[in-house]
Amino acid sequence: METSKFQNSKIFKLSESIEYGNGAIVSKVIIKKESSNLTLFAFDKGQGLSEHTAPFDAVVQIVEGSGQIIINKVPFNLNAGEFIIMPANVPHAVMANEQFKMLLIMVKG
Repeated sequence: METSKFQNSKIFKLSESIEYGNGAIVSKVIIKKESSNLTLFAFDKGQGLSEHTAPFDAVVQIVEGSGQIIINKVPFNLNAGEFIIMPANVPHAVMANEQFKMLLIMVKG
């Protein structure tokens, strides 16, 4: 990982920044601020996050593999390089039909 003269400036290769866990969901917080959070996730096949809501908008970008994002009971199958916006206060869930990695960007405010 290359760093610059700026304390928090780093080059990340997202797909290499987190490993899969056997039968698990692994998460790694990249940035946590009052206004937004960036969290990297690695889902093993068959794992998922049950339906829930959040009080702010969120963006999911698929980093590796493919995953299913369910928003208001509508499934969206996303592949590496694709992203989707999950609106605030709308029920959503995540399902891993195969191993995949995603970046979750939560935008507060």
